[in-house]
Amino acid sequence: MTTFTQTEAADGTVQLATVRERHFRTPIVLAVVTVLLALLFLLAPRSGTSIFVLGDRSSAIAMPDIPLPTTVTCWVLIGLLLLMTALAFWQAWNYRRPPLWLIALFGVVAVFAFLVWAAAGGVVPVTSLLVGAVSLSVPLVFGALGGVIGERAGVVNVAIEGQLLLGAFSAALLSSITGSPFVGLIGAMIGGVLVASVLAVFAIKYLVEQVIVGVVLNVLVTGLTGFLYGALLAPNEQELNTAARFTRIKIPVLGDIPIIGPVLFNQTVIVYLMFVTVAVVAWGLYRTRWGLRLRAVGEHPKAADTVGIRVNPTRFWNVLLAGAIAGIGGAYFTLVSVPQFGKEMTAGLGFIALAAVIFGRWDPIRATLAALLFGFVTNLQNLLTILKTPIPGEFMLMLPYLVTLLAVAGFAGQIRAPAASGKPYIKN
Repeated sequence: MTTFTQTEAADGTVQLATVRERHFRTPIVLAVVTVLLALLFLLAPRSGTSIFVLGDRSSAIAMPDIPLPTTVTCWVLIGLLLLMTALAFWQAWNYRRPPLWLIALFGVVAVFAFLVWAAAGGVVPVTSLLVGAVSLSVPLVFGALGGVIGERAGVVNVAIEGQLLLGAFSAALLSSITGSPFVGLIGAMIGGVLVASVLAVFAIKYLVEQVIVGVVLNVLVTGLTGFLYGALLAPNEQELNTAARFTRIKIPVLGDIPIIGPVLFNQTVIVYLMFVTVAVVAWGLYRTRWGLRLRAVGEHPKAADTVGIRVNPTRFWNVLLAGAIAGIGGAYFTLVSVPQFGKEMTAGLGFIALAAVIFGRWDPIRATLAALLFGFVTNLQNLLTILKTPIPGEFMLMLPYLVTLLAVAGFAGQIRAPAASGKPYIKN
């Protein structure tokens, strides 16, 4: 990275001096991960054969299983990780940041090495692992997209958890009453908008600290939905808490592609809607007038105001849009995963989505990839329990949150939030 500093010469003139900085945060994180994996393989060695099953019952194309010798494969992969870590240090030493492809490749190899070790004498169903990861990631992706839009507009959306929870409640209630999952989906969007509207009013109109408002809203929605569940849904479960669910829709031909077919082309309406939403938000944020105005009010609202952009109304409506998108993520809980609402069923995923926003550098594509990573780790926890690895069960439960902390602590220090995020705009 190159920075400039001002120096004053003897004759009083100001000169610019170039200062180059080395950034070793990412290489250090890669080195720590490599060392931890090496210690795991050394202190808890596992022998035998790790079998990776690529085929799927729903696929028309048969795929062979891949057996790998556990010990040899693990140490070969450690060697690859060492090479990539050395390359990252070399890049940092030469004043360059490690490229994104290198970090992504390191992550894939590290996870694969861990799976080989964990599956010693067992089987890893690759397709099922990926399908489960996508399923667990859907609420995180919608929540992260809502967070990206809100913060790009200048409002910190800590209330993602509340938007997911009220969205799940509204979807279950309306879908149960009407018997239509599509009505439930619309209700979930309305629920997300209701939470977002309260956040927008207090944060934009009354200039209340945005983080405090978001935390209070999460507590409020948790208590409200818990009360309504006990007073309304539980006594009338058959009428009000038996939601009509979305079923899987398999796309012909594409759904039969090995591995990626079941993951991408044999999904429910909400998952297909997730793919479309990610693409539209990513395109609109950088390619349309809407995206330009959104980024302008989040980066430099005063400059946006001088060119005729109404800053606070722009922020207000985009916060509502963010709430609607997050509400769709809430609908996934009750219209796909479980056909009924349960108290606190979002289980803190809104905060994981907020971490995905930070880890993804407030970018829709990066935030989506971060959400998919967290979903994969959560599903990996279930697989490791089935494989009966020697890792304690308590560690399995904390694994998704540990990865979240590692991701934010390891990479968030290198990034910058939108300049006006969390700062109310008062027009002079």
